[in-house]
Amino acid sequence: MNVVLSTLNAKYIHTSLALRYLKSFCEKDFPIDIAEYTIKDPVMNIVGDLYNRKPTVLGFSCYIWNIEETIQVISMIKKIMPELIILLGGPEVSYDTEYWMKRIPEIDFIVMGEGEETFHHLLQEIEGTRKYHFVYGVAYRKGEEIILNPGRPKLNLNDIPTPYRFAEDVPHLANRVVYFETSRGCPFSCQFCLSSIEVGVRYFDMERTKSEILYLIASGAKLIKFVDRTFNIKREYAMEVFEFLIANHQGCVFQFEITADIMRPEVLDYLSENAPPGVFRFEIGVQSTNDKTNELVQRRQNFSKLSRTVEKIKSSGKIAQHLDLIAGLPEENYDSFRKTFNDVFALGPEELQLGFLKMLRGTGMRNDADKYGYIYMDHAPYEILGNDILPFSDLIKIKRVEDVLEKYWNAHRMDHTVKYLIKYEFASPFDFFQQFGDYWEERGWQKIGHQLEDLFSRLQQFLEHRGTGEKSLIEGLMKLDYFLNHKYKPRKIWWEFTLEKKQLNSYMKRLADYPQEISLAFAELQLNEKDMHKHVLVEELPFHLESYLSEGVIDYNQITRLIVYFNPEAGLMKPQFYLQTLQQEKEALFL
Repeated sequence: MNVVLSTLNAKYIHTSLALRYLKSFCEKDFPIDIAEYTIKDPVMNIVGDLYNRKPTVLGFSCYIWNIEETIQVISMIKKIMPELIILLGGPEVSYDTEYWMKRIPEIDFIVMGEGEETFHHLLQEIEGTRKYHFVYGVAYRKGEEIILNPGRPKLNLNDIPTPYRFAEDVPHLANRVVYFETSRGCPFSCQFCLSSIEVGVRYFDMERTKSEILYLIASGAKLIKFVDRTFNIKREYAMEVFEFLIANHQGCVFQFEITADIMRPEVLDYLSENAPPGVFRFEIGVQSTNDKTNELVQRRQNFSKLSRTVEKIKSSGKIAQHLDLIAGLPEENYDSFRKTFNDVFALGPEELQLGFLKMLRGTGMRNDADKYGYIYMDHAPYEILGNDILPFSDLIKIKRVEDVLEKYWNAHRMDHTVKYLIKYEFASPFDFFQQFGDYWEERGWQKIGHQLEDLFSRLQQFLEHRGTGEKSLIEGLMKLDYFLNHKYKPRKIWWEFTLEKKQLNSYMKRLADYPQEISLAFAELQLNEKDMHKHVLVEELPFHLESYLSEGVIDYNQITRLIVYFNPEAGLMKPQFYLQTLQQEKEALFL
């Protein structure tokens, strides 16, 4: 029996931990081939590759992001290989299972819930007596009848062989996200989440976890993402893992999903003092700051404690934080969501992910959809289209916020500019992203692509259209951000240089002849006039840059003539700034 396990990942850099668990549990008895693709791959390419592997049993791991594409693959390959046994598993088909058996007549089995033991038993029966009624946790066909067997008791996690040590994975570890699991289950009951269905939390043995992590690091892994739903629910376990990673990280980056309002002060103090900068990333699901909303979805959350945790982590400057919001939860209308957004943005997360409620199969939220007047997509991802208090017209407005938020905040292309605009030019962060998002769509920019300079010129157009109080200051901040986005001298700019060409040529010659007038450090670069024109940009900012960068003070009494050197041999280094100040009369502005 030739068994092939497959899935369509969202991106090439992703890997399927589920398939590797199934292979590790079954490979002692069955040879198993893993075939991973992406949802962007042409269906014909996927089917052609699977056909060439000549499977007799073909399994797919199914999620909301890949189910519709997977169905297309199944439909095509079954026509080519009608005798092929096809089975599905994963969270998308573990609920409303009879629906999927009816919708996809080409499939023979569905493995429901935790799959390792069920899948192994099913393969034994396929190869043997085919008494499928003995296989707990499986759905199958008996003639025209669909049979859903009872569920299977949970495994002892330490009985599952390691999924992390397949030799074929080693060459790709450095270029992929490695998903890692130290526990299964979630202690919370959030009604929009599938994790609420599984009761209790089970842990893998700590020494096994440490051994696996050491192996992955030694084998070249660069990013390990822990998939535990609430990594810090058990303080002692989390602390031991944190301490271990700090001692052994070797530059590998680790990402965790944490619940911020239960993070203990001693853990925060330890991380603030000992975490190496850039090694840890925390993903924190805030979702909403509306107390009524959180109560309705059975989400226990203390926003004051959450805020203290986020602020403590941010003040350490060592751990990047990714905060999540969900638009469309019960009793959260447009104005309430605006408040939620502003509450969370005020915490200053490095990334703010704005998502939209999805009515996942099996969740309490989907079961109660009628209670709140929800309408939603019939097929995955089941995203809502509105409810009693948040109509579709408001949802698409918030979609425009999401689009600009991704481009101008989460991508960190204009941090200096956006922070100033939000503080001084707009009523709130949400209003900036909303108004800019509305203008973006009015101009039709969502239909066309963009390069980096387009993002700057489009923001400038928006601000000119709206009218702003400090045009020259904002343009100066935008220039600063633009320079910071380049490792090499940019070929294009989106503004007119302050110095005319003749002035610039004269100034470049003086810089080459008398570099010590700028600084000893600049003189040590030993740049000739040709180098200047090739690797240096000169521009004037209407404020004292050094005071701004060091103290957050906009001092108008001094103009900064900014000499930006893009070192062609620096690789990934940021450009080097050298400053020359010119006097002018204007009051300082304290940010």
